[in-house]
Amino acid sequence: MIIGIPKEIKNKEFRVSITPSGVVELINRNHTVLIEHNAGLGSGFSDDDYKNAGAVIIEKATEVFSKSDLILKVKEPLPSEYTFIKEGQIIFTYFHFASSEELTREMIARKAICITYETIQKADNSLPILTPMSEVAGRMSIQIAAHYLEKNNGGSGKLLGGVPGVKPARVVILGAGVVGTQAAKMASGMGAEVILMDINITRLRYLTDVLPANVTCIYPTQQLIAEYLLHTDVLIGAILIPGGKAPILATKKMVESMPKGSIVIDVAVDQGGCIQTCKPTSHEHPIFILNDVIHYCVPNIPGAVPTTSTIALTNASLPYLLQIADKGWKEACQMNSDIRKGVSLVSGNVVDAMLAKTFQLSLHDIHEYLNS
Repeated sequence: MIIGIPKEIKNKEFRVSITPSGVVELINRNHTVLIEHNAGLGSGFSDDDYKNAGAVIIEKATEVFSKSDLILKVKEPLPSEYTFIKEGQIIFTYFHFASSEELTREMIARKAICITYETIQKADNSLPILTPMSEVAGRMSIQIAAHYLEKNNGGSGKLLGGVPGVKPARVVILGAGVVGTQAAKMASGMGAEVILMDINITRLRYLTDVLPANVTCIYPTQQLIAEYLLHTDVLIGAILIPGGKAPILATKKMVESMPKGSIVIDVAVDQGGCIQTCKPTSHEHPIFILNDVIHYCVPNIPGAVPTTSTIALTNASLPYLLQIADKGWKEACQMNSDIRKGVSLVSGNVVDAMLAKTFQLSLHDIHEYLNS
């Protein structure tokens, strides 16, 4: 199979979809890898690194798309890339369709085979390709919060962990999945008072046992969230509905009640966001201020640490990529239910139930295509 690696063009997105060592694995299985000139530079990988791994360097993205059976990306195609996509071409990337009806309808129109990293799901409901990026985003959310709490960056001037004799900052985290747990680890390690909220009691019991004493696990109600936010310095949105839009848990009124100079970071913004006042920002312009509350809502947070993120992404995605490349997408789906769950669109039709529900689109059975 011919696998194409275009350079990412999303604002300040420095990741690349595969490392040179990942390319070696594909070449050893007799696949061809085409990579756009300087696609890996932001992650610390030169064209020579990829040439030495066996890839062919291509000058223009249009040529990468036109010659490839499978396009491997990090982020969703942007409008300038839509016309490059061919009917029947496999696009393997983080799509986050639920946050964009325009993207969804464009990919339907292109009749591509869209396999989404974030909905590949194992039998235990874990999300193996989303998990490493969620780990990065969860940890980074606390670094970011600490930065913006500083007075010279517009914050309240509080040190996240306080010092002896001075109260630490309070961090409220909505969602105790991978993002929320990693954020709680980082915030508690820095000495903050951490309130971790989730409706999964079993998960809360487990985290109460394994996280430090300065983390309090709470079952949330709207009233409790509102009460806590009155005295919260940092609010982290970490809700995930695989393939679907995140529900709003923190309303505009709640956010407006937060102290002046507090920080809101909605990691769920790439799935629509779980904090009502949030709207997508970018690494170039990461924040906006609403009612004296700083909002950081960058959809591709891991793009800020591309070397770590690219290696982690390759580690997670490569086993699935090899199966798709070796077997073709249909046989790979038949043999591996993880991959089958990751397929969202086939030849202009929606085969993912959550996506169909989000935009009221007709749902088709993927097995119709696997058996044809």
